[in-house]
Amino acid sequence: MLVRVGPEVQEVSRSLIGRSASILVRVAVVAGLAAVLVGAFATLRIWQQGDRDEERPADAIVVLGAAQYDGRPSPVFAARLEHAVALYHAGVAPRFVVTGGKRSGDRTTEAAVAREYAIAHGVPRSAIFGEDEAHNTLDSLRAVAGELRERGLRSAVLVSDPTHIYRVLRIASDLGLEAYGSPTRSSPVEADLERRLRATAHELGALLVYLVTRG
Repeated sequence: MLVRVGPEVQEVSRSLIGRSASILVRVAVVAGLAAVLVGAFATLRIWQQGDRDEERPADAIVVLGAAQYDGRPSPVFAARLEHAVALYHAGVAPRFVVTGGKRSGDRTTEAAVAREYAIAHGVPRSAIFGEDEAHNTLDSLRAVAGELRERGLRSAVLVSDPTHIYRVLRIASDLGLEAYGSPTRSSPVEADLERRLRATAHELGALLVYLVTRG
């Protein structure tokens, strides 16, 4: 192979080009295998944490928000709320924390829906507080961490879907919270393998974004 450099023509060994291409292919293969292994390990951790209920006495129960439809919790959100209310009535914690803002076009917030659900199911209004502006898990937990600290509360049992719990606990730990996960078992996501796999894929992507951008 001839390469022109200035006024001169130099010959580049084809074997050198071949070796370089071979090295690049090997690097790509190793990187691909590493990505697969990391993804498999993360998936295992997500599922392991989702199968573990760490319910124990704490200062507060925190229920992570989910979709609501004009004041009615979606089936996924209702499953979280049902489980969180059951924990409250079991005496796990004396405070009930609601989270979640509203999407464009919504008339109410996820937190407001959660509050009304909890009150309708026997949780005293005075026991409930939370945040109603966040649109994602990280912002919700940041706000909740501040609310807990302002009230002198240190520990919390976090309620969400099994596939969500690993990321929730990771963020809570990074925020300095003493947090324990109690996943709901009645979520419609868990009853449908395809939905569970999609939820897991979503969590893998969200976890990667969090780890890369958390600063």
